[in-house]
Amino acid sequence: MYNHAFLLSGMVIVGAVLSAQAGSVHAEEAPPRTAFKVCGDPNSLPESNDREEGFENKIAKLFADDLGLPLKYEWLPKRLGFIRHTLKDDDTEDGSYKCDVVMGVVEGFDRTANTQAYYHSTWVMVYVKGRGLDDVKSQQDLANLPAERKNKIRVGLYDRGPGTDWAFKYGLMESMVPYQGMTADPNDHPGRIIVDELVPGKIDLAFVWGPVAGYYARQVKDAEVAVIPMVSEPGFKFDFRFAMGVRFGEKEWKEQLNGLIDKHRDEIKAILAEYGIPAVEDVSGGPGGAKPADNGKK
Repeated sequence: MYNHAFLLSGMVIVGAVLSAQAGSVHAEEAPPRTAFKVCGDPNSLPESNDREEGFENKIAKLFADDLGLPLKYEWLPKRLGFIRHTLKDDDTEDGSYKCDVVMGVVEGFDRTANTQAYYHSTWVMVYVKGRGLDDVKSQQDLANLPAERKNKIRVGLYDRGPGTDWAFKYGLMESMVPYQGMTADPNDHPGRIIVDELVPGKIDLAFVWGPVAGYYARQVKDAEVAVIPMVSEPGFKFDFRFAMGVRFGEKEWKEQLNGLIDKHRDEIKAILAEYGIPAVEDVSGGPGGAKPADNGKK
């Protein structure tokens, strides 16, 4: 999947680390902002695209409007060198950086200075209702299926990701249909495993990053796709928080973004719900310290 799911799992290695000292010097010399400049992927719905149809695009527009600045993008697929060629690239006519913020980086990402988290989601299981899996309401239900039934299920699994390791532990590898997480085609889209593989019946169930699954499940018109959030358990982390990335040394800019996140929490939550993003709420205790939130679904 060429999106945040693989940014968090280490499949997208974006750029080299520049020193905090160098970033600080440049930050002190930076002129006043004339635009809200975003580093974005041009083909990674539901996060973003170059038609500005993704939830990151909507949140960026919300922030730009609040600041009274025009919204501008530096587009580049999130592949090797993304941060180096966008956020940390000042090879421009006036020496300014090509963009000033990456809208979605996994919390703890070490190639940028990160704001507080603005959303928290999880991997999910997806299947088409009415095809024999409706009794699977949780990952434990899947794990507890008898072996003869597991062996009849075709499970779509990416070559890397927490779902693959989990499937190995619970005896599903014999049922595995492998998929490449990142292809060389920048025009490929992350929802392909749902619309082109799951719905036509090439596979029966798949493990998919929640925002991708929630969004593309809603695009399916001729079938009902079940989206079952997965809960982190000992040895398997499925839920992740996402922040916004800025350059090291730009503390005032980071704090300004933190203020915007706090100010617009409700609007951000509404945008995420509009895109069907499975939300996770933080709780005390329990595996991973988090659980799926009530996303308005029965």
